[in-house]
Amino acid sequence: MAQTSKLKVTLVKSLAGQLGNIRSSVRGLGLRRCHQSIEVVDTPENRGMIRAAVHLLKVERS
Repeated sequence: MAQTSKLKVTLVKSLAGQLGNIRSSVRGLGLRRCHQSIEVVDTPENRGMIRAAVHLLKVERS
């Protein structure tokens, strides 16, 4: 069975003052609070949401 790669995503800056599509992308990833971290599967859909808000996030491979 193939190992699916995951990304650890942390919200490091506030969503205050951000555009709606950026807020939606961050919420779609499952992040709600600053300094909250989650692990998401490395898919093109998740990569697109990360790319929309890359200036607010810290991303690491796990």
